[in-house]
Amino acid sequence: MRLINLLKNLRITYTQTIRTYSDYTPKPLRSLKPKSNRQYVQYYVDSCRVRAVGGNGGDGCISFLSAWCKEHAGPDGGDGGHGGHVIFQASHTVKSLNHCRSVVQAKHGGRGDNKDCTGKNAQHVVIPVPLGTIVKDAQGRVLGDLEAEGTMFVAARGGAGGRGNKFFLTATQQAPDIAELGAVGETCVYTLEVRSMAHVGLVGFPNAGKSTLLRAVTRARPTVAPYPFTTKQPHIGMVLYDDYEQIAIADLPGLIPGSHKNYGLGIQFLQHLERCRGLIYLLDGASDALQQLLTLEHEVQQYSAELATRPSLLVLNKTDLETGQRAYEDLKTKRPETVLGISAKTGHNVSELLKAIRNLYDNNL
Repeated sequence: MRLINLLKNLRITYTQTIRTYSDYTPKPLRSLKPKSNRQYVQYYVDSCRVRAVGGNGGDGCISFLSAWCKEHAGPDGGDGGHGGHVIFQASHTVKSLNHCRSVVQAKHGGRGDNKDCTGKNAQHVVIPVPLGTIVKDAQGRVLGDLEAEGTMFVAARGGAGGRGNKFFLTATQQAPDIAELGAVGETCVYTLEVRSMAHVGLVGFPNAGKSTLLRAVTRARPTVAPYPFTTKQPHIGMVLYDDYEQIAIADLPGLIPGSHKNYGLGIQFLQHLERCRGLIYLLDGASDALQQLLTLEHEVQQYSAELATRPSLLVLNKTDLETGQRAYEDLKTKRPETVLGISAKTGHNVSELLKAIRNLYDNNL
């Protein structure tokens, strides 16, 4: 009887645990690490030009063996080693192209030696790139799309090693005095672009508070100031949750009317936006929020109809101001969908925004 009661209690406890876990909502964690004190800010590099140079093959050797018991023992020149390749490999361990150098040179193969010794093969140079990296040639043609983990693209092949004079030994030519030179490695120029830049991108006008919001929720350090200006280089930050999930948020350059016609930063901005899986329309509460929203949606729609259908959130910033409060109430009456009012400067409702981002990530991304 005691055993039956114990089993019933364990079953009730297990059921309550399952119900509690299913109703659990992941909570964002505050950053435990302080922001860096470095004088310079590291930008997110999502496009770069790389010149890949493969290693040359080693030369073959011309040598003749002279043993103590046989003076003319024949040719014994070894082959040269192969040059190294330059390879791009998709990896989740890197998030940007900051580490990519403009010129990548693989090592050359070793020279062949006597006594049939083959030269050393050079090691390949493997450069990790983020998942979703596009490889284009000098004419802009797409040569590779590194989407899956571990996918490789051979950017420049190394040259083959030359053959020594032992290879040219025949029945009629017993003492060949010729050998091959190592082949020259390939030299190619590529443009690398990261398509899957971040999970969520901040879309808004200049001075809407995108950089301030990114500073408030991540350890990123974009420049902020009390006067109007726009970010010219994208910044990216990671939001951590207590279930060990990480969501990347990108602070993109500001958008202005006519960006789809290449006004301002134009197409460069919209290309950054195209690489984000979800969007956050961040509106400035100190000006006409509804007109901003209509302009942003029009610009995105004109650039790409597919981009306009991606999952998004509507957020109004600067609700700590009286004009921001009025704009928030006005926007809620004109737009029936959910509008979230926040203040990136004071932190008001920022935690609710992080929960909404997590729901967007779980349900759509």
